Parts: sequence; C-alpha cells; structure tokens
Amino acid sequence: MTLIKTYHIIDLFAGAGGLSLGFRQTGRISIVAAAELAPHARKTYKRNFKIKHLYSDVRTIDYAELQNEVGTIDIVIGGPPCQGFSNANRQHTSIINMNNRLVKEYVRAICELQPTAFIMENVAMLRSETHRFIIDESDLDDDRIMGMNLKDERIEILPARGAFEGALAFVKDSSSHSAHIWSEAFYKTINTLYRFRANQEKFNLSLEKHRTSLLAQLKELHASNHIAQAWRTDVSMAETLIAYMEQPSDFADTIQRIETSLLMQRALRRMKELANNNIHLFDYHEEKGAIVASVKTYSIRDYIKTILEGAPYGYTLYENTLNALHYGAPQKRERFILVGLSKMCAEEYALPKKICDENNCRTVRDAIGDLESITSSVSVDSDAIELPSQDGLPELARTLRGKLLYNHVSTATRDTALSRFKALKEGQNFHDLDPKLKTTYSNAERTQNTIYMRLRYDEPCGTVVNVRKSMWIHPVLDRAVSIREAARLQTFPDSFIFEGTKDAQYQQVGNAVPPVLARALAQSLIDILDRKADNRVGGGD
Repeated sequence: MTLIKTYHIIDLFAGAGGLSLGFRQTGRISIVAAAELAPHARKTYKRNFKIKHLYSDVRTIDYAELQNEVGTIDIVIGGPPCQGFSNANRQHTSIINMNNRLVKEYVRAICELQPTAFIMENVAMLRSETHRFIIDESDLDDDRIMGMNLKDERIEILPARGAFEGALAFVKDSSSHSAHIWSEAFYKTINTLYRFRANQEKFNLSLEKHRTSLLAQLKELHASNHIAQAWRTDVSMAETLIAYMEQPSDFADTIQRIETSLLMQRALRRMKELANNNIHLFDYHEEKGAIVASVKTYSIRDYIKTILEGAPYGYTLYENTLNALHYGAPQKRERFILVGLSKMCAEEYALPKKICDENNCRTVRDAIGDLESITSSVSVDSDAIELPSQDGLPELARTLRGKLLYNHVSTATRDTALSRFKALKEGQNFHDLDPKLKTTYSNAERTQNTIYMRLRYDEPCGTVVNVRKSMWIHPVLDRAVSIREAARLQTFPDSFIFEGTKDAQYQQVGNAVPPVLARALAQSLIDILDRKADNRVGGGD
C-alpha cells in the first residue's frame, strides 16, 4: 500500500522561487510559507505562488504560531546567503556580515520546526573555511560552540599610519567612543572628498558642491574644545579644510589631514560595530604599529553540524555537489547542497538519478532556439507576446513554451556594444575582440572570460548569472540575451513571470536554483517520506 500524501514545505530565502517551483512541479507539495527580503524578488514570488504567509524578514517569523495555523511542516528548503568573515575584513567593509547571521536563522527554523527533512543550498558556503562566525558574549555560555575548533583572528582597528601616542589606551576606553562618531551624511561627504585624493580638480568640484553644509559642520568641529584625540584630529582637519576652501593651497597636506580623521572614524565605527554585536574581545593590542582586536571564530560548517547532528535534534546530514546539467538544465551549474534527515527516517539519503551527462545533454538551442524570430523589447513595461503553436520543438522547448511570452526584454544596445556583438562569433568573448574595441576598459586583460560571451547554440552554456552585467550575447543575433531567454536557460517555464526593474529581473534569474534540479531534489525527499509513511501504516516504525 502506498500512502498518497501532500507534504508541507516552507521556503526560506526563497528569491524568485526556483526551489519552490521545482518542488511544486512534483504535484506532491503544498507551499505553506516562504520568506524573501528583496522587494522585487518577493513581488515575483507572490505573483507566481500566491501563498498566504510570505514574510520579508526571517528573523520575525514565529514558527510556533505558524505551525498552529498551517499544521506540521514536513520539509524546510532554502539557500541562506553568506559571506566570509575574513573576506569582509580584508575588504574594509563591515566586520560582522549580516548574511552570515542568516545561516543561524535557517538553523533556528530547523530546530523550532523539526521537519522530517530539509535542504540547504549554497554554492560555496560549506566548502570554505572563510565562512565563519565571531564568538559573541552569548556563545561563551554554550558548551557546544565553545567545544568546537576555535580559530584566533585579528581585526585591525587602527592601521599603523593612523596610530598616535596613547592610541591603545584610547581604543581600550570605550566609554566615550560613540560621542566622537560623525553623522552618516558628514562621513560620506568627507569620504567622497578623500576618493578624489589623486585628482585635485575633481576634489575641488566635490568640495564646491558640498560647500554650504560642509562649512557649517567643519565650523562646529573647529569650535569644539574636547581634549580627546579624536576631536583634536578632527579640529586639525577642520582648520585645514576651512583654510583650503578660502584659498586652495597645500593640497597634499589637506588630503593628509582628511586621511588621519577618516582613519580615526573608521576605527570608531569598527569599535561600535563590535560593541553593537556583543562581540567578545579577548584583548586589544599593538601589532607592528597598528591597533588590533583579538577575537575567536568558528566555521559555519562546524556550527551547522554541531547543532543539528547533536542532541536533541539528531539529524543525519549529507553533503553533495550537484550539476544542474545532469538533471536536464542546458547549463553547467554546480550547486552545493546539504540534506538533513530526521532520526525518524530509517534510511540513508540517495542522490536523485541523473538523466543527462556531458555527452548527452540539453543545449542552448533546445532552450531558446524557438524564440529566435521573436523580437525582444527593451522595456519591462512591454506587453506579453502571443506565441503561436509550433511543431517539431525540442523536448525542453515544448516543456517551457507557453501561450504568452513574458519578460522577453533585453538591454538596449548602444553603438559600442553593437560593434562588439558584431565582431564576436559563437563561443568567443571579450578577450577575442580587436584591441580597438576594448578601449573603454581600464584594464582589459583582467576582464573575466564570461564578459561579452556569445553563447554556442549547440552546447550547454556556463552558469547563468546576471547576464545583463556580463553582457551575454545571443548565439546568432546581435543583441544581449533577454530575461526570458536567461530564464529558459534556468528552466523556468514561460508562464513564470518576473517582476521588478530590468536589472532586478536579470538578477533574480541569475540567483535562482534551476527548477529541474529542484524538482529532482524534491522527488528524492518525497520518495523517502513516502516510505517512512508506508512503514508507519504497516507498523514498521
């Protein structure tokens, strides 16, 4: 006896809904809730799925309340975004990347909902040690976290070139740091000026643009008699900038004073960020003239395994990298997946069976060849195009083709781009252009191979990204690949409609999980859940 059941799922970090669509296509899934922060993607999701519970912020979801209303949630799916701590630190961006924190929100959902199965998809998150959490004060009381392999890390607070006598003592005294931080508007203005440090003409133009508001703020700084080093640095900068505005003179000295103040402000902002996120600082110390903070981190991979495999949850985790090509997509797109099965599932997870390989796979022509004669628009507000019936279509095109064609919109082609399009043959890219056609790029040699890539009709394409930014070219037409063509390469059917600006739609397509891959994953879980249900009916559990 086979028990036919519809399984409830929630899709977290749903994007436009590639995962959801693949699960829905099985005919065995009811999507009871989803969450997506990006407004345009959420609008797309709402239009195509029309569910009652569509959240913008996963942090606000009360899972107990949700289950009381919709019942048991059997499967949790989603791909939480993340960025490495070390990468963010090197790039002088925020120390605490909030994307990393979203992984904990996904784990919270699993712990509170306790589904029978879950799938976490992320292209690289669990394969890299750069994706880490920083120990915060709450972690100190969690034996599970403190028992993990912790790594000593250093965060540069103040570089050596910005250091001053008593800098270490100033940094350690956190009592008045916030009082010295500039307003966001003032910080942006000064930072903009500093960006033009190598071009005095642009510096002067920017200074003139902000003269009135800047002068008032500088005079306020100059009037301060605070003894703290941060204020003394700012007063010096204010004096110099006011004098420069009256009579441009020593440009190099002006830039130096601005830099010194900016370095101090960045240090104060970093210290505030650490404090606001309750980060545990093991110490501040001097290192080769710089002031650094000592922290400890743990890998996101270890965190997930420790929490979900351990008591009381006891999930069995399976890690794999799947290529969408093997499941019917006309593109080579690898996605890392983490599958979790509850201890109630008395079997191991088996990967979905491949239906294609590199020697027998779907091509770009299979996906978009039937659209070659359909003129694309350059406006997202254009009407849908009525498609006539057509015989002899490849299997993929028959599956995807609808009665109406939405989102057949491409980037407007300017003269420079058009000249490049015309010069490139199938399979060629920016590097194959004549040097005369590369002059708009400051460093043409560093351009990625995917830029100005003309697709090959009779091969699968590479990983679909935001093809507008990459300027992917149609195999035979001298225009950019349209949103709908990119969506077809991702295996979205024509009936799936994208919302938002042109760039937002391209981005949604590029970020999505190909529905054919999602459907294969969904079926692999449904098979397990069906056998679990059959065992219960038969007394096997």
